[in-house]
Amino acid sequence: SIHAALHRYTYHKADSASILIDLQHGPAWREEQYHSQVNSCEVSWEDAQTLTGHVNNTVWVDQDYFFIMKFNRPVVDSLYLPMGKTEKGKRIIATFDMQPGDELMMKVALSTTGIEGARKNLETEIPAWDFEGVKTAAHDEWNNYLSRIDIDGTDDEKTNFYTCFYHALIQPNQISDVDGMYRNAADSIVKAGTGAFYSTFSLWDTYRAAHPFYTLVIPERVDGFVNSLIEQGEVQGFLPIWGLWGKENFCMIGNHGVSVIAEAYRKGFRGFDAERAFNIIKKTQTVSHPLKSNWEVYTKYGYFPTDLIKAESVSSTLESVYDDYAAADMAHRMGKEEDAAYFAKRADYYKNLFDSQTKFMRPRKADGTWKAPFNPSALGHSESIGGDYTEGNAWQYTWHVQHDVPGLISLLGGEGPFLNKLDSLFTVKLEGESLSDVTGLIGQYAHGNEPSHHVTYLYALAGRPERTQELVREIFDTQYKNKPDGLCGNDDCGQMSAWYMLSAMGFYPVDPVSAEYVFGAPQLPKMTLHLADGKTFTIIAENLSEKHKYVDSITLNGEPYTKKTISHEDIVKGGTLVYKMK
Repeated sequence: SIHAALHRYTYHKADSASILIDLQHGPAWREEQYHSQVNSCEVSWEDAQTLTGHVNNTVWVDQDYFFIMKFNRPVVDSLYLPMGKTEKGKRIIATFDMQPGDELMMKVALSTTGIEGARKNLETEIPAWDFEGVKTAAHDEWNNYLSRIDIDGTDDEKTNFYTCFYHALIQPNQISDVDGMYRNAADSIVKAGTGAFYSTFSLWDTYRAAHPFYTLVIPERVDGFVNSLIEQGEVQGFLPIWGLWGKENFCMIGNHGVSVIAEAYRKGFRGFDAERAFNIIKKTQTVSHPLKSNWEVYTKYGYFPTDLIKAESVSSTLESVYDDYAAADMAHRMGKEEDAAYFAKRADYYKNLFDSQTKFMRPRKADGTWKAPFNPSALGHSESIGGDYTEGNAWQYTWHVQHDVPGLISLLGGEGPFLNKLDSLFTVKLEGESLSDVTGLIGQYAHGNEPSHHVTYLYALAGRPERTQELVREIFDTQYKNKPDGLCGNDDCGQMSAWYMLSAMGFYPVDPVSAEYVFGAPQLPKMTLHLADGKTFTIIAENLSEKHKYVDSITLNGEPYTKKTISHEDIVKGGTLVYKMK
């Protein structure tokens, strides 16, 4: 269930049948932070079987969670452990009178609104002490989602694929209570406009492939995601950058909620008010908001100058440009031609950071001169070492023009020079300081981080699809292994996983808002997507093997198919896509 869980503990030795309730515990990336993240913690034993509480902590955002725990037998003793000097989170050892083999059960429910919200969630979702029933319901619920894609392949491939599918679905999270109430970005308790409010939007990562994946495989959730982005945007004045617990944590750059909404609109989703959506998109892209945007500077110079912007000037320009393009696309589809023209002009700003001497996207000063010295391999990461790039360098970010690949090809001097430069990306070794986020390296290509994710597919758009096909296979073989440490970077809320699943199908959304997926090469012999309205889309890779990794020809519903991309419309109406491999 969404807000509640049922635990079962069996004690084989019952001399001290206890559990530890650790309310200091929480996500932290430094030891000191772990011990100081809790700001306040109150608990209350309502009776011998019920503990309620409220914890406020600060990691990423200021979060309030309220909980209720109910045990199926009385607590006979509770011991409060001593706290470290910066700790506020209580640690309670609750002890029960039990015989060997006895079972202790515990229900726990959470809420952002209050103890009563948690209680309502618990009573609605897990009314009985029926462990097998809850387990079966959870199994069936997950199976309902995971069975939307059937695949043929080895056990290893199946484990990899369904692990990816699972990872992609553990967020966004519905944080509103069963009655629709939630704590919003202004710390008010409000009712979700459509009855459900979602958070955990790692948009800098997920706009690239996770959200496109949702539009194909869980389309019934997409309008809810969009409505939640709009609702939070209206409260805080701009669309979420990285939304967590209904609040903004300002992690990463760009305003990629713009892309997610424009993509949904482009793909025909209409369960949200388009006018309201476009209003908050326009406000997000034109009214400066703290920490991450300064539109006056951006529009004055046509880029973020490195000497006026504290960090990430190149990456912030290139990512903002994509959102401008997304805004222009939605405006155009809504008949707002003046807005469309304004944002389309900004969507060309990427050209202002291209240095034709070094052939890289390079930091530029307000007076128009290039920042020097310039080392295209130097890594930037705003939170730790500053620099003009975000978790990356000029080698990785020069390709960050998802909406206008032909424009980037011509900046680099045509397909020949473009392909030569792309070849260098995959062969030049990354020397110098390392960065924990820049991992999964093939040359300077970093699969462990998102700005690289579309780059393999640029070969296919520049006339060398076989190179895309080789690289996709190499990434599959080296960066996704069926092991506990089998990912080359953290999953980033489903983005690494969505890359794998879509690439396994043989295509990838280089430009999500275009609703076109660029062909690569399929990695599984057969897949069937069970789509909305009972339709199916079957993908077959004839003669696929270790050696047969190249695509010879493609047919869609029996007809030869020669385009470089396949449209979202063609997939969702159902059919059969056959790749002949060679």
